[in-house]
Amino acid sequence: MAQPKSLKVLQVSPVAPMPPKTTTSTTTTTLPLSFFDVFWLRFPPVERIFFYEFPYPTTSFIDSILPKLEHSLSLTLQHYLPLAGNLTWPHDSPIPIISYVPGDAVSVTVAESDDDFNHITSSNLIDAMKFHPLMPSLAISHEKASVLALQITLFPNSGFSIGISTHHAVLDGKSSTSFLKSWAYICSNLTESSASSPPALPENLTPFYERGVIKDPSGICQNHI
Repeated sequence: MAQPKSLKVLQVSPVAPMPPKTTTSTTTTTLPLSFFDVFWLRFPPVERIFFYEFPYPTTSFIDSILPKLEHSLSLTLQHYLPLAGNLTWPHDSPIPIISYVPGDAVSVTVAESDDDFNHITSSNLIDAMKFHPLMPSLAISHEKASVLALQITLFPNSGFSIGISTHHAVLDGKSSTSFLKSWAYICSNLTESSASSPPALPENLTPFYERGVIKDPSGICQNHI
């Protein structure tokens, strides 16, 4: 699909979880869907967008802000490895799974818009079509579907937006919000000592991956696929 004239894509980069200092990791890299998840399997992606003031030119953002956002994202994904992976359905699994393997990454698009930032962020009624170019697309095929995609759109000398698209079978509203808060927390707490390892997250932002607590003795999950 052709991009609107008001939007120019500057770059599309994969951001992978930064490898931990040690090869041992207790973070789960394969998760089955639960019966809470499969209901949303064929629903369209959930899209959210956030706006921030930044009254400086594009070059200033590219040089000073973007590297910090991407680096903190890479560190955050160490805590949220499944979000860098894909939703797949192996032949030997009765239900789809979320799988992360080394090399998987989140697609981050950086674009520039000549739209009116003050107008699009005002309390006035805005045509929803104006927001569509600010959202990234999830990569989806017959074999797998991306879990997460991000788009950072610059409005020179005015501000920028961060658009997030997520697969609804993997993230609900609370999970998506926890991820964004974790990213913000790590970004705001970056130091030289945390250059290669993420700061510890507070308990309320630490993800919980143990699917064994969700019991499904009646096979509800498989019956809903």
